[in-house]
Amino acid sequence: MNKSYDLLIFDWDGTLADSIGRIVEAMNVAAGRAGEAASSDEAIKGIIGLALGEAIATLYPHLEPPQVETFRQHYADVYMALDQQPSPLFDGVVESLAAFRAEGYRLAVATGKARRGLDRVLKANGWERYFDITRAADETRGKPHPLMLEEILAHCQVEPGRALMVGDSAFDLQMASNAGMHSVAVGYGAMSLQALAEFGPQVCIEHFSQLREWLDRPAQINFQGR
Repeated sequence: MNKSYDLLIFDWDGTLADSIGRIVEAMNVAAGRAGEAASSDEAIKGIIGLALGEAIATLYPHLEPPQVETFRQHYADVYMALDQQPSPLFDGVVESLAAFRAEGYRLAVATGKARRGLDRVLKANGWERYFDITRAADETRGKPHPLMLEEILAHCQVEPGRALMVGDSAFDLQMASNAGMHSVAVGYGAMSLQALAEFGPQVCIEHFSQLREWLDRPAQINFQGR
């Protein structure tokens, strides 16, 4: 197969894992525990992808750093309680990841989750076997800074032009652009394809399995992309 890319990098929440509803619920329960008003679903979806502390500070800009840390701990406690059974992967993800591996792609994760949370869901389901490397927001710079992607590229020894970032938020696509990489926008997660299209993805998809279709025939399949 004559592939256009060697390395596929995926966001986690809202791209691979169907966890957006759980994040929204956890954020609002944590807000109540911290004595803050609940945020709208759309406001919370708009910060998914950021590192947790930055996400909380964006939603509640009046909070001082110690208050953000207290809120962050509330969120971590609530999310862990809700996520005793980790959020499932979206339909088509497991089959597609296995196919990508068989076709010779390198695979990676670049997420706003913390390392502890990411490792927990990967190991609980045996999903770590799919990925060459994973990077979490609390061990590097958060999105949309490109460092997370640059570390993945260096580990895999792949040039930016041979890598593709797949994500459901503006932060994912901005991070890819900042790293000199192409991106794919998914419309079933945190943000709509209409909102994501302005960030210049190569293609916009509504189902994860469409990614494989497009990679096989990018010139013939455009879905809702450019």
